[in-house]
Amino acid sequence: MTLHLPDAHGALRAYEPRTEPLAPTPGAPFTSRTVFSAAHVVADPYADVSPDSPAAVDWDATLAFRRHLWAHGLGVAEAMDTAQRGMGLDWAGAAELIRRSAAEAKATGGRIACGVGTDQLPGTPVTLAEVRAAYEEQLAVVEESGAQAVLMASRALAATARGPEDYLETYGHLLRQAAEPVILHWLGPMFDPALEGYWGSSDLDAATDTFLDVIAAHPDKVDGIKVSLLDARREVALRRRLPQGVRCYTGDDFHYPELIAGDDQGFSHALLGIFDPLGPLAAEAVRVLDTGNTDGFRALLDPTVDLSRHLFQTPTRYYKTGVVLLAWLAGHQSHFAMVGGLQSARSLPHLARAYELADRLGLFPDPKLAEDRMRTLLHLYGVTP
Repeated sequence: MTLHLPDAHGALRAYEPRTEPLAPTPGAPFTSRTVFSAAHVVADPYADVSPDSPAAVDWDATLAFRRHLWAHGLGVAEAMDTAQRGMGLDWAGAAELIRRSAAEAKATGGRIACGVGTDQLPGTPVTLAEVRAAYEEQLAVVEESGAQAVLMASRALAATARGPEDYLETYGHLLRQAAEPVILHWLGPMFDPALEGYWGSSDLDAATDTFLDVIAAHPDKVDGIKVSLLDARREVALRRRLPQGVRCYTGDDFHYPELIAGDDQGFSHALLGIFDPLGPLAAEAVRVLDTGNTDGFRALLDPTVDLSRHLFQTPTRYYKTGVVLLAWLAGHQSHFAMVGGLQSARSLPHLARAYELADRLGLFPDPKLAEDRMRTLLHLYGVTP
């Protein structure tokens, strides 16, 4: 049956949903790349909360989605930006998420890395010592859970640091006491405006030099870096300057196929929010790449870039709304509600286009269910045939 989808100009256009999914199946573990999907959280739709309340999470559905990712061979990047850290999920909720997901990973044999930040600090000015202590508290929780740590960029550090030397001292302090090698995360201001000027400079070349200085001082404590700047050339240049043995995990949701495929001088591994909705298809593509078939890998993954660019369009930080919409349409959760009420952060035309692009890719295991749910959403907004 035809769906009538609204465009950005208020007009309705006819769309014929597909009837067959791609239906990729689980397979062997990856051999050529390490791949994490940053995973969203499923809100409890029955909780009596407001946007300012602590997050109410549906733990059963949240953990079920992680088992879905692990079943396809993907690692889970937990309690990070995709899970609405700092945009609905506070530190208390994140700590519970880390403990529960890490225990589930241990039970199922899944790979997991968890975000370490400073979001338990108040919004008022703090000292560098308080920033370090907050990082230490969260690092302890992640290490005690048995998960790998991802040292995330800190809003508090960005607001407190006076220059590159404060970043060098803070990260050096944390890396010296980390029990196992960590992933360092550079999240650009397009994802979080409060991180403008991270590493002590708004000049990205100068910031890159400081970032590399942190790694060079402690290469044995850095498993890899996650770069989320949406600048493929800069990422390639950065990964070529990494010490031997330090990986680059692309966080570029605009250029991931070419960065993962790599060139004659190297490649990126992956830690991506877009692999939340693309999980099974992304896993199938990486297994093709494992065979040495780069063209086949690109043939599967290149067509997904239009969807990713749409979800991550400006303002990029609201990409989570589209991710959760697609999880609902795909049947991974029973509702389209988000912690903090963030389901309202994107317009109906944006959501309609996300549905269409995902449907064209065959991402929905049950296309009829996705069509029916999209039709329900359209009716809720007052769209009638």
